Amino acid sequence: MCSNGCKDFAKVKWSRTKRRAGRGAVEMKVKKLQRLVPGGQGLNPDRLFLRTADYILHLRLQVNVLQTLSKIYKP
Repeated sequence: MCSNGCKDFAKVKWSRTKRRAGRGAVEMKVKKLQRLVPGGQGLNPDRLFLRTADYILHLRLQVNVLQTLSKIYKP
């Protein structure tokens, strides 16, 4: 801070740059998630997160079914 209480310009600029870089990282992660989740391409983030949660539940159900089947048909 300056002696009169104002913020140092370099610190403000750094903070702004850091936020922009963080925003880009989030956008990149959202794009990766869109590629991973079936039907995720072109969804806005809030719909994508709902679709992702449904997809995770679906995968867990598949794992449970396969585990149960493997126990039933175990030699």
